[in-house]
Amino acid sequence: MESALDWDLARSMLEWQLEMGASEAIGDGPVNRFELAPEPARKPAAQATPDEVRERVEVNAVEEARIAAEGADSLEALRAALSAYDHCELRNGARNLVFSDGQPGARLMILGEAPGRDEDRQGKPFVGRAGQLLDKMLAAIGLSRGAEKPEEGVYITNVLPWRPPQNRDPKPEEIAMMLPFVQKHVALAKPDVLLLMGNISCQAALNKRGILRLRGHWAEAFGLPAMPMTHPAYLLRQPQAKREAWADLLAVRAKLEGKG
Repeated sequence: MESALDWDLARSMLEWQLEMGASEAIGDGPVNRFELAPEPARKPAAQATPDEVRERVEVNAVEEARIAAEGADSLEALRAALSAYDHCELRNGARNLVFSDGQPGARLMILGEAPGRDEDRQGKPFVGRAGQLLDKMLAAIGLSRGAEKPEEGVYITNVLPWRPPQNRDPKPEEIAMMLPFVQKHVALAKPDVLLLMGNISCQAALNKRGILRLRGHWAEAFGLPAMPMTHPAYLLRQPQAKREAWADLLAVRAKLEGKG
């Protein structure tokens, strides 16, 4: 009669089988391995790239901006829609929403770029040094944001209602989000003429940049005659450009008087 395997020998044999790749012991009955096999694992869906995710977010943000703007039937409602719009991260770092200043219904509407430090503090557009220069320029052609008569008044807003950090240029996606609100703002204000102050305003309204090339030439924006003009902040840095700005203002005055 054969003697039983001792414990050490049995263990060494099992370890050898494991090293050879054995993973299960043979049972007394047959086993259908097809019935025990798991369902084929689904291939994971291809993950979107960061650029694709950002594009989808921007498209959704622009669409929501369009819906919100279209639902506004007054300037007060548009301001409320902008205040409730939470897709633009600029609002998180701004003190105030800078909506507009001047007289709604004025024949001239000025579209600036974005608020600066003083505008962010006061909640009104063009109130810093550039705004003070703008007021003097407007007064030279008989216009004022405080005038009571529409023919003597002016209505002012910006492409962006929130101040960008360190006064940087607005990003294309930020302009895209705000464009539906700008279009609605123009429609509700009902001006006869638009004055586009600076590159960002031309990018939003005309889809063009290069203010030194565009200025002085009439264009059409949102169905209205529009005059691109250098920003007052630029004129503070480059006083020699005021002569050209004065010519642009005279062209605007002539257009408002029906002579342009």
